[in-house]
Amino acid sequence: MSAKVILKKARDKSLQRRHPWVFSNGIERVEGNAELGGTVEVYSKEGKWLGRGAYSPQSQIRVRIWTFDQDEAVDLAFFQRRIERAQAGREHVIAQGGLTGYRLVAGESDGLPGITIDRFNNVLVCQLLSAGAEAQRELLIEALRLQFPKLCIYDRSDVEVRKKEGLKPTSGLIHGELPPQPMTFSENGLELLVDVINGHKTGAYIDQRDNRAIAAKYVKDQRVLNCFCYTGGFGTYALRAGAAEVVNADVSAPALKLAQQTAELNQLDTSKLTNVEADVFKLLRKYREEKAQFDVIILDPPKFADNKAQLPGACRGYKDINMVAMQCLKPGGILLTYSCSGLMDAPLFQKIVADAALDAGRDGQIIEKLTQAADHPIGCAYPEGFYLKGLVVRVW
Repeated sequence: MSAKVILKKARDKSLQRRHPWVFSNGIERVEGNAELGGTVEVYSKEGKWLGRGAYSPQSQIRVRIWTFDQDEAVDLAFFQRRIERAQAGREHVIAQGGLTGYRLVAGESDGLPGITIDRFNNVLVCQLLSAGAEAQRELLIEALRLQFPKLCIYDRSDVEVRKKEGLKPTSGLIHGELPPQPMTFSENGLELLVDVINGHKTGAYIDQRDNRAIAAKYVKDQRVLNCFCYTGGFGTYALRAGAAEVVNADVSAPALKLAQQTAELNQLDTSKLTNVEADVFKLLRKYREEKAQFDVIILDPPKFADNKAQLPGACRGYKDINMVAMQCLKPGGILLTYSCSGLMDAPLFQKIVADAALDAGRDGQIIEKLTQAADHPIGCAYPEGFYLKGLVVRVW
């Protein structure tokens, strides 16, 4: 018998709307032995069955719901169905972009809470971020092997968030043979490089795919500064689109090496490419002091806020880089600015960019609003799935 989680009075509304989280402060009591990652049945105060989920005693998100169907068991067939549906829902995106790199599973938005899976050619890279995901590891991997029998499976669950779930970071080969790293994957007619062993997160930021293509519209014959460039995705698109000059800036020398190799791999004009190893905050100030001017600046920083306590500092950080970037743009120049901090909602991010323009002494016009690529869907009942916000701003 599964343990039972009984909610407090009137704390079942979000589950009635199929939001997949139960927070610790909404629980009245637990009946039975609820183990780390174990499957539990969730009931309202009045005794109504609400969902079947995974229990995480150390997390504020105490239960993550696997299914809202009382007749659906959490077994191998369950994971097979979820993975098959996730793949089917991405077929149109894969075909349109000629993709061999895409997000196969986007956690809660695909009905698999705490599970992220990216595919790069013949390698599946998994991140198991919750106690429930870790507890179901064997079933998940078996479902992947059945669905994709010829693919290698690699674990990149080496992330801090697992500690909140009472888990240790893990990484390494799970199944098959990993190709030599870095390896390539295709995206919108380009070959991009990814290192699934040492790269950030699963290796590459494929959530920015659509935004890289959008950025390319603004760069022909322009001088482009690509900040926090990582492996140079935006810069690669810009070179292909005819930029007069591209400056990639990042603090990581290995990432910049991949950026250079990616440009060479795609036979782009590397005489127009400069890779600068630097702290972007300091570099932008240096350019401002030197009165260096760019036509297009791309700001794609890492996440500044992992929790609500860090949000005020994140706001200051975003405002600072946007302000200085605007001061380095020619009048009429284009700023493409992003936030991948899920806690930073879109109206707040827009306000920060507006305040940055004010402090920079510049006028800004938002001409496009951007979001994550289509293989990173947002579950209708799970608005937290919307995390990547972008603005295209013309700066005068």
